[in-house]
Amino acid sequence: MKTTKRRLLIGSATAAVMGSSIAKIAFAKLPLEPEKDQASYKTLVRMIRVMFPHKRFGDGPYQRTADAVLAAAGKTPAEKVAFAAALQEIQISGFTDLDDKAALARLKTIEDTDFFKLIKGTTVTTLYDDPEVWGLLGYEGPSFDKGGYVNRGFNDLTWLPEPRIEEYTGAGQ
Repeated sequence: MKTTKRRLLIGSATAAVMGSSIAKIAFAKLPLEPEKDQASYKTLVRMIRVMFPHKRFGDGPYQRTADAVLAAAGKTPAEKVAFAAALQEIQISGFTDLDDKAALARLKTIEDTDFFKLIKGTTVTTLYDDPEVWGLLGYEGPSFDKGGYVNRGFNDLTWLPEPRIEEYTGAGQ
């Protein structure tokens, strides 16, 4: 009985050491700091651009958003490894070389993953909170510190027709 337990223990320890060695080799090739790996960073920026395409946006807003995604992805070591592995998988698939339509189709295949949801959620709140993006979209920014909108552009819509204002005389008048 002791021999069986000892063999089981030795076998388990050997498997753990071998698994650890294999993991070290796999992780050695995994760019755990995508912000320092240009190919990974380029892939992430391309993903964000495909997810939220705007022809008038330069690279700056997308790169700042990628930086925010990377900051959000590295909360714990496990999240950082999972994010780096998913990003590398996209990168290895040749994502950056795909045209926009094919790239979007590729992203649709991973839209239910935590990796995709992290990028999408962070991008929505970061990209459209960028003052450069505000200007490109025609938003003048917050107005509270300037006295509000009532006296500052509240009624400056030039593309709407002037409202018809008629006094209501009532049904019985």
